[in-house]
Amino acid sequence: MNNFELKNPTKIIFGKDTIKQLETEIPKNAKVLLLYGGGSIKKNGIYDQVKKALANVEVVEFGGIPANPEYATLMEALHVIKEESITFLLAVGGGSVIDGTKFLSAAAVFEGETPWDILTNNIKTEKGMPFGTVLTLPATGSEMNSGAVITRRETKEKLAMGGPGLFPVFSILDPQVIASIPQRQLQNGLMDSFTHVLEQYMTYPVQGLLQDRFAESILQTIIEVAPKVLKDPTDYDAASNFMWSCTMALNGLIQKGVPGDWAVHAMGHELTALFGIDHARTLAIITPSHYKYNFEAKKEKLAQYGERVWKIKGGSKEDRAYEAIEKTVAFFHKLGIDTKLSDYTDDYEGTAEEIEKRFTDRGWLGLGEHQNLSPDKVKEIVKMAY
Repeated sequence: MNNFELKNPTKIIFGKDTIKQLETEIPKNAKVLLLYGGGSIKKNGIYDQVKKALANVEVVEFGGIPANPEYATLMEALHVIKEESITFLLAVGGGSVIDGTKFLSAAAVFEGETPWDILTNNIKTEKGMPFGTVLTLPATGSEMNSGAVITRRETKEKLAMGGPGLFPVFSILDPQVIASIPQRQLQNGLMDSFTHVLEQYMTYPVQGLLQDRFAESILQTIIEVAPKVLKDPTDYDAASNFMWSCTMALNGLIQKGVPGDWAVHAMGHELTALFGIDHARTLAIITPSHYKYNFEAKKEKLAQYGERVWKIKGGSKEDRAYEAIEKTVAFFHKLGIDTKLSDYTDDYEGTAEEIEKRFTDRGWLGLGEHQNLSPDKVKEIVKMAY
């Protein structure tokens, strides 16, 4: 196992009817900016619960943060933070709202020329404006990590940021909220969390025995509860295991002591930026091709994954590894998610070359766990995904 450090300061408040605990978690005398998305929280009762809990706190609201949080919209929110002398941020939403709030946490104290530099120059935020979250859509794990991804529409870019100053102070996770989530978003959440685990697991063995089994247990749990969640989101037992799996998939624990990949996400982000395809679905597009292209480098873990998660027996190691990829694709299809770029757009010719150029221009010359996935190899993987 590799050397590592682990620190996660986020307080998790998990369970039924926990939104009311906001009242005791928000600092006294804080001036709060309440951030949310398209307004669904006003239809499903979450907004009312939040406002009731914040009755004794001064609150300013900013709604309309879109899926794939948009830089221009966030700059409007940053203006409100400055004008209103906000001291605490509260994200009520899924990964997009929480990621946008992390950007605002960093931007609110940033002393550089433009906040976009935080992303383009990969500036790590050591201390941001404090914020908490009320999770309404399990998927990204953003409620218990310090990373975020922000989109800039005019340049068709989607870039990551992070730093130790961007952990939420607290996150409230009430599994009851998934009852009102549309089927498509439930599919996306299951897909996103599953792939988050794969990015940290599907590399090569380093004798991280416990980490492997942590990862495998999350994958097995998602596989088990997925049909229950999709059939009946009011099933509290399934909902709670789904929500906690999403959080555990990307809160930093399973990545410690083992190599990580994240090339699937890097390529997927470009498909979202270019075509507006849901983030989770871009991961489904890239994952099978990525594993097939890098089969030799990943076959040890692919075979282990096949044996432990999919219970594949018999055949050679290569046979088990390849069948594991096919089982994974079948699972994505069972979720209701297509796995080819051509399933989402007819205008895909030249996409691989465009992504190759973008990676080259950014200096992203070696992705993946071995840092040897060059832009020309990325081009081939994307082409395989057509």
